[in-house]
Amino acid sequence: MVRLYTEAMDDPPRPGLLDTIETPADLRALPRAELPRLAAELREFLVHAVGPMGGHLAAGLGTVELTIALHYVFDTPWDRLVWDVGHQAYPHKVLTGRRPRLGSIKQAGGLAPFPARAESVYDSFGVGHSSTSISAALGMAIASRQAGHDRRVAAIIGDGAMSAGLAWEALNHAGSLDVDLLVVLNDNDMSISPNVGALSRYFARVLSGRMYAHLREGSKKVLRTMPVAWELARRSEVHAKGMVLPGTLFEELGFNYIGPVNGHDLEVLVTTLGNMRSLPGPQFLHVVTQKGRGYAPAEADPITWHGPGPYDPVSGRIARDAAGGPTYSQVFGAWLCDAAERDPRVVAITPAMREGSGLVEFEQRFPERYFDVAIAEQHAVTLAAGLACEGLRPVVAIYSTFLQRGYDQLIHDVALQRLPVVFAIDRAGLVGGDGATHQGSFDLSFLRCIPNLVIMAPADENECRQLLDTALALDLPAAVRYPRGRGPGVAVQRESTPVPLGRAELRRRGGSGLALLSFGTMLGQALALGAHFDATVVNMRFVKPLDEELLRSLAGSHDALVTLEENAASGGAGSAVLEYLHGNGLSSPLYIAGIPDHFIEHGSREDNLAAAGLDFASLRTAIERFWRPVRPARVQPAG
Repeated sequence: MVRLYTEAMDDPPRPGLLDTIETPADLRALPRAELPRLAAELREFLVHAVGPMGGHLAAGLGTVELTIALHYVFDTPWDRLVWDVGHQAYPHKVLTGRRPRLGSIKQAGGLAPFPARAESVYDSFGVGHSSTSISAALGMAIASRQAGHDRRVAAIIGDGAMSAGLAWEALNHAGSLDVDLLVVLNDNDMSISPNVGALSRYFARVLSGRMYAHLREGSKKVLRTMPVAWELARRSEVHAKGMVLPGTLFEELGFNYIGPVNGHDLEVLVTTLGNMRSLPGPQFLHVVTQKGRGYAPAEADPITWHGPGPYDPVSGRIARDAAGGPTYSQVFGAWLCDAAERDPRVVAITPAMREGSGLVEFEQRFPERYFDVAIAEQHAVTLAAGLACEGLRPVVAIYSTFLQRGYDQLIHDVALQRLPVVFAIDRAGLVGGDGATHQGSFDLSFLRCIPNLVIMAPADENECRQLLDTALALDLPAAVRYPRGRGPGVAVQRESTPVPLGRAELRRRGGSGLALLSFGTMLGQALALGAHFDATVVNMRFVKPLDEELLRSLAGSHDALVTLEENAASGGAGSAVLEYLHGNGLSSPLYIAGIPDHFIEHGSREDNLAAAGLDFASLRTAIERFWRPVRPARVQPAG
């Protein structure tokens, strides 16, 4: 156990060994006896470096020794390390030449929040969403074998990520191949929220099997006649389950299983990994670690310290947001509790994002109506479909980027059957520091083409609640997409107030020149631009169905239209307006303002908006460029 922080530690630590590590080759030059000292320095460095800006901390603290051992044994970057999910990879970044820049992580122009191939040769695979490591590592191992390379490949996967079907599909395939692959399970009994259906539950099939039951009950009958032996057996049973059954499970899949081993014992890790590196075929190493290891606040509350905001590393106090209003996630959570109070049919589903989606209170108040399915988005959607078939009203709380993983189920199992499932899509639009892997840039585009699906985009907190009421009242599948963080500060009314389906809202009446059609979070920008251009401003609210009556009226009364959305411009809400105009013979010039056709990287939300051209200055310039040639001639501008 490394020393914990105390009030006497006023200055960031000044590591000795860590200062000498520029690449893993420097690490491999150290004597083994120095590795525990390096681990202590690395852990202290992480706590201090992450503090000023915040970031993913607890998972990385738990993988310090494992990361050191992997780079010490494997010849990186020739050998490949594939991290899953990436929260655990901060120590990896430090040991691979990025230590001086760790304080810039998640900031514009700084280090990426997760492993990124463009950032370092040591990041062999870009990650952000979970459970991809085994599939990717297997592909690399097969490619190395075909090329005749003497290269070793290791996938490092957290136990939470093992709850996803993708990981088990990869294990099933890898175990059937004669390929050199090491899978390292980082078992800390915790992903982000407490695990649901984690490894212990996978062993239930073996524990409940007939042969095991016969052996167990037969042994009891004999041993009960010998009290001392019976007590020894009873105490040993739990340990035997832990030591034997994991091996049984993974060896049935075709892996040579080793473990579980102490993930904080460097001598054991280095020796074991060194032995396993030379073994042929699929190998599986089960490593037990502690999330938040070595930093008392993170050990005590690993969920809060999974991804804290800025904090004081000495006192362990996390800086709190000074803003007073609720986040959109909190608005959703309060709405869901009220909806469940009114309607006993309401049930909630989340794929392992209880805290992030605002479902903590719902789970406490309605535990029998709450289903955390773990990292299994496809299952979450089809589970909701099955619940809806039997008359319940399921609400799926899911991040925009995670819904992408359940797309087939959304089309085939929900929309095709017109089942009334509500999708509460959190983190829609630009999310800031988590970057390209988590930007909710595409949901309007990939949802809009699905028949039978109603799509709504609230402009503020109160409208978010109103549109959730609207969605729940429909006998169709419906999606309400809302952003990360806080809204503009509009007071939220708790009474149920559904909005008429497909009805937009006129927010500013301007001249006959421009009409600005805002979808969702862009209303504030639209109102500011409306004042600048003396333009009419409409809060569209519905992406599907559109308010066609209002669109026809605006096209006839204004010289040109501008749509604004925090979604990809390709195929999004603006494209829906364009399709309507064209399909109905309306020739109004239209400018579509949305996220451009490239990925928006990490930074603050303001940085993201500027990079997408959706800040006020960029929008004003773009609209002026569009509007100048349109105004005198009333024709569509070239380009």
